[in-house]
Amino acid sequence: MKLYALATALTTAEAFTSTYYNGATISSINSRCATKLGMTDEIISPFDNNTEDDGGDGSVSTATFTPLPSDDEPLDLTWENVDLVLEEMRPYLIQDGGNVAISEIDGPIVRLELQGACGTCPSSTQTMKMGLERKLLERIPEIQEVIQAMPESPDLNNEQINIVLDSVRPFLQVAGGTIDVDSITGEGGVQPTITLKMEGSAASLNSVKLEIAQRLQRHFMISGLRVEWA
Repeated sequence: MKLYALATALTTAEAFTSTYYNGATISSINSRCATKLGMTDEIISPFDNNTEDDGGDGSVSTATFTPLPSDDEPLDLTWENVDLVLEEMRPYLIQDGGNVAISEIDGPIVRLELQGACGTCPSSTQTMKMGLERKLLERIPEIQEVIQAMPESPDLNNEQINIVLDSVRPFLQVAGGTIDVDSITGEGGVQPTITLKMEGSAASLNSVKLEIAQRLQRHFMISGLRVEWA
């Protein structure tokens, strides 16, 4: 019962939907990103539910969008045209708690900011390159590259990590658990890594570990940030 209360409290606090039944975990998390965006005539949601995630029937989620002018007509590189292409894909981002906005257009380089759940999703780089960039390059040939603009984030250090951990420690204590920072590596590099050590019965719950990792990723907003467990 303590583990049930812990998982329920953690996921409810961050508006994650999870069902726990006899030790089994069924999760539906809105920060999933996929790479199907704009690859077929009938655009598939990049955040579709599959049978592995929730035991569904394999159907994909859909959204209403306004088609662009004929694909045979390339568009000029302007702020309005970039936003026009993005507008066709926004419904699929919005329905899963995300969005995209133009940050800057510098010559042939377009900077986009992924917002909401998409901005902190571990697959955000994949979504940017395989989804948004691919569609923009198809419609606006003048574009050379699409780059993800990252917002300012706090420094990656023990103090900032513990700010996040302090928000979950009361829930862990309910189940007799503790959590501490084991190490921080790769600061300023391509793939910084936070290693945490969690003890107690909650340490066996992957859903709790996932929730903690996502809270850290939302807090730091660092592309490529990894959370591992000692």
